[in-house]
Amino acid sequence: MHQNAVTLHTFERMPSKFYLFFILIALFTCPRARAQVGEIRGFVYDKQSGEPISWSTIVIRENRRGTLSDDNGFFTFPNVSPGSYTLECTMVGFDTVAVSVTMKSQGLVNQNFYLSTTSALLDQAVVTAARQKRQTETTVGEINITAREIKQIPTVGGAPDLVQYLQILPGVVFSGDQGGQLYIRGGSPVMNKVLLDGMTIYNPFHSIGLFSVFDTDIIKTVDVHSAGFSAEYGGRISAIVDVRTRDGNRTHLSGRANINPFSSKVMLEGPLKKYKPKSGSSSFILSYKNSYLDKSSAVFYPYIGSEKLPYSFGDLYGKLSFNSSSGSYFKLFGFNFTDNVNFEEARYAWTSNGIGSKFLLVPGGSKTLIDGFFAFSDYAIEQDEQNQEPRSSSINGFNIGLNFSYFKKTDEFKYGMELNGFTTDFRIVNANNRKISQLENTTELTGYLNYSKIINEKLILEPGFRIQYYSSLANTSYEPRFRAKYLISNRLRAKVAGGYYSQNLLSAVSDRDVVNLFYGFLSGPDDLPEYLGDQRVTHRMQTARHAVGGLEFDLNRHSEINSEVYIKDFTQVSNINRDKIFDDNTENSSKPEYLRKDFIVEEGQAYGFDVNYKYQNKVFYCWLVYSYNVVNRFDGIRKYQPHFDRRHNFNVVSTYQFGKEKQWEFNGRWNFGSGFPFTLTQGFYENVDFNQGASTDYLSANGDFSIMFADLNTGRLPSYHRLDLSLKRTYILKMEGSEPREFVEIVASCTNVYNRDNIFYFDRVSYQRVNQLPVMPALSVSYAF
Repeated sequence: MHQNAVTLHTFERMPSKFYLFFILIALFTCPRARAQVGEIRGFVYDKQSGEPISWSTIVIRENRRGTLSDDNGFFTFPNVSPGSYTLECTMVGFDTVAVSVTMKSQGLVNQNFYLSTTSALLDQAVVTAARQKRQTETTVGEINITAREIKQIPTVGGAPDLVQYLQILPGVVFSGDQGGQLYIRGGSPVMNKVLLDGMTIYNPFHSIGLFSVFDTDIIKTVDVHSAGFSAEYGGRISAIVDVRTRDGNRTHLSGRANINPFSSKVMLEGPLKKYKPKSGSSSFILSYKNSYLDKSSAVFYPYIGSEKLPYSFGDLYGKLSFNSSSGSYFKLFGFNFTDNVNFEEARYAWTSNGIGSKFLLVPGGSKTLIDGFFAFSDYAIEQDEQNQEPRSSSINGFNIGLNFSYFKKTDEFKYGMELNGFTTDFRIVNANNRKISQLENTTELTGYLNYSKIINEKLILEPGFRIQYYSSLANTSYEPRFRAKYLISNRLRAKVAGGYYSQNLLSAVSDRDVVNLFYGFLSGPDDLPEYLGDQRVTHRMQTARHAVGGLEFDLNRHSEINSEVYIKDFTQVSNINRDKIFDDNTENSSKPEYLRKDFIVEEGQAYGFDVNYKYQNKVFYCWLVYSYNVVNRFDGIRKYQPHFDRRHNFNVVSTYQFGKEKQWEFNGRWNFGSGFPFTLTQGFYENVDFNQGASTDYLSANGDFSIMFADLNTGRLPSYHRLDLSLKRTYILKMEGSEPREFVEIVASCTNVYNRDNIFYFDRVSYQRVNQLPVMPALSVSYAF
């Protein structure tokens, strides 16, 4: 069936409650007559670069009414009475600007601010902006990351990368250096949605496990929602990683090149139409990075052994940005990501490419902001193994989203819709020589509303509701969400969140697999068991419920503590059935479902708590995190812990800048993690298949070498710990104002400094222990202009 046919069929079958949902939104947000009041709104920009400034403070002097600019630099004052006013905009690290405006009856005043940087307190601006956000938004189960923070940890090869920073976040578990994946507060990778400017990236991490597809130098912000996320996000039952890229340089041509033993990179950016205050601009940015570890490891790390690091990849990304003087913009981006692994006994290769656009409209006569996106992407992976059938999986499709933001006093009402259509093609043969395949088209239609209200400057409430309609499953999910924060004092805040979540997509990797580089996808399958234990399976969605709460405490202007406790109740999870040994046909109908179905249904819980401490001043940065997590699953027969159930995880990160011009920077990271679960070996035996029936001579027949396993994941591997260090020296070649215009960076780094033998897995057949990466020194050189 063609994709467009599936989409039309989706609208025909869509429940009437879905239409009613949008009618109610339209009635709620339609303009109502309000006597004598108007609105003041605008954007805050950096006067030199044209970049929007987030979380600056704008105040009306006459009544001391204040607000903050958002991620786009946008601010608004609804319901302003007629009269003359003075607006004042302040931000640490920038000069204060004041302007006069006149409001007429039911008028709309657009007033932008252009702030000039000062030479002092630029570092403190980042801290102040983050704290202002936490005092005006719920931020429950949420971590906000900037490119600057990503560069503050020692990195493998000396090149900073997002995946290496994600590993130090509360509740995040990393399974290994090679083929490792990220597990966020008890959710497997397929339960976590990774977005790039609104587009879903199906495989954001390379097979080596140490590098992502994202170039750190083009990242603007990354928001990690680890539990209890708002109605704006959906389609996953565990977590959201929302990556936003920045625009290219709007004033002059610039670039960056880097080379190290692991990889190299080149990035170029510049204006198409140069930025000038109060006028429009356009720019471009182009980035390419690649890894040649399969070749360089033999030169730089011969002690690791041949064929131990057969990894290579290439990531190409480009973006065009068009910005108007009113604040509206249109952005067009595209990418091509590739990954290759060539072991002697197996070969893996995947490609991911796509094109997308993102826009923001600021209508001149309307009090509603409109933003949206359109994207198309394609992902395909293949695996070839000696003496086994090849595996393949692909997913391609589109997603379209439209969001509306309406402001009233201190309240924000945001609603929107999203349409996703994709095709999955999946083919494997499992260990029992049984074929599992799927070719399916599906469409998902989503609507949501989110309402944020500040009461008495102390209580922030954020109720929301989301509807997810899954065409291929013929199921609709109704998902209430709620988030709240209470400001106990200027330094202490309490927060809670919860909600219902659902998804269709599942991974071709079973949660029982410890190491698997084949990362494919399927949409919700038909071939599910009728029962999970003694409970009947009534739908094909994967579903979960979240609850999370915590405290934020600002110790002083430089340090803060954040603690949270959470629980995720995975009420239904689908997995590949690795135990299938019979074809699911009439002949085998009497066999148990778990021995003949392609997929199994599970339920489980993930719960725990974490505490993190952060200190930051002009020259020193420190980040401490302790996480306690418990993950369990029940498959209808047994209760077990999946292989990523790491109970204790502790991270220490520090950065120190020194020298007259802070040209030296020292970074360190130490990580400790308790052992992962694994299945113990009880013994070995010769497996005779009796293919000649009762006449089989089992005394002389040659059977296959087989392993007798203990109960699933009842053992524990040794604990993991590792120290990474780096030292960076910056040579400034040219200055422009207070910022370096041309410079060289040299980074000397060392991964696993004391050469800890951290176990990766144990090869039961050859009876050999396979460790993760040993000590690996590296030298990285970068040139930027």
